[in-house]
Amino acid sequence: PKNIIWAVAHGHQAAVTIDRLLSGEDVRERPAPGVTLVSQKMGIHEWTYDNDISNDARYKVPWAPPEQTLNSIATEVELGFDPATAWKETQRCLNCDVQTVFERDKCIECDACVDICPMDCITFTGNGEEAELRTRLTAPALNGAQDLYVSDLLRTGRVMVKDEDVCLHCGLCAERCPTGAWDMRKFLLEVTQAGPACRDRTVRRAAA
Repeated sequence: PKNIIWAVAHGHQAAVTIDRLLSGEDVRERPAPGVTLVSQKMGIHEWTYDNDISNDARYKVPWAPPEQTLNSIATEVELGFDPATAWKETQRCLNCDVQTVFERDKCIECDACVDICPMDCITFTGNGEEAELRTRLTAPALNGAQDLYVSDLLRTGRVMVKDEDVCLHCGLCAERCPTGAWDMRKFLLEVTQAGPACRDRTVRRAAA
């Protein structure tokens, strides 16, 4: 696993496999996770989260002097931030749990969101194959590992394309949109865990 978060996720998947195997179910069938999207809008220009963007670079955590840390294995190397620096570091958060949601039917293709986006990550253009489409964006999407957010066809036959790789989740597109086609919604992923919830519905009803 890449890190402890991936390790925990893999552990959940292993537990689901064991549970389904012991229950006589197909271990290749994986229950879909639960997904919740809740709008964060409080007013025309207000959100329930802090959407201000900080341009500060990552703050370096101070270390204890080597003469102290090398003398005892029990000595903490990282001293942690003082309250003021900790606050500045939290302001660098890009609110990755808040997603930009686009509703095609509300869009009038005024391009106001394109004009205000500080990262040029929104483009209205003709549809096409992904590799070619990436080269026609306002800012070329160079990270092929990150999927593009592409809408269905709009009234003019164009599509809205958004490069999630550079989005700051600032919400300016949603604030500027005159029809509410854009919204900022908090994303909650509920991973299926081992137990009755990971088994087939018919089996759960029979067990009940």
